[in-house]
Amino acid sequence: MKLLTKIILVTAGLALAACTSPGRFDNGNTVDLNNPGAGDPGAGEFAPDSPSYFNQTIGDRVLFVVDQSTLTDQAQQVLVAQADWLNLNTDYSVLIEGHADEQGTREYNLALGARRASAVQQFLISRGVAPGRLKTVTYGKERPIEICSDETCYSKNRRAVSVLQAGGIS
Repeated sequence: MKLLTKIILVTAGLALAACTSPGRFDNGNTVDLNNPGAGDPGAGEFAPDSPSYFNQTIGDRVLFVVDQSTLTDQAQQVLVAQADWLNLNTDYSVLIEGHADEQGTREYNLALGARRASAVQQFLISRGVAPGRLKTVTYGKERPIEICSDETCYSKNRRAVSVLQAGGIS
């Protein structure tokens, strides 16, 4: 037992010694992935025809009310901007993902996600986006972005997300 204790103490000592120089690998060339403009003036600004601009400035998602697939006024504003961007950037197609919160059955939420994706698709078509550039998929409650049994989480999961794809949809 004394040998095992000594081995544990030596291992613990070596582990602690390895942690004494936290900056030993920092050469000053770090990149903050959560803040694209950090340390580089202008780097946080995206070109207006870039997918990053679409996702961050225009907005790639719209939210829905409980058990609804009707677009809110705020959702319509985002989708108008999406349609305008898509009409200017015809090299991109869109996969529209329909999502639901975790309440209800799997089957119900798959159907609700499909209705939400379809509502977004129909709105974009009504704003001049070619139907052949739009495809829908439903995930129901299978891909939540927040997990908890609280309205703050549920509201973030009731969404449709427009995922840009270069070229045609496969």
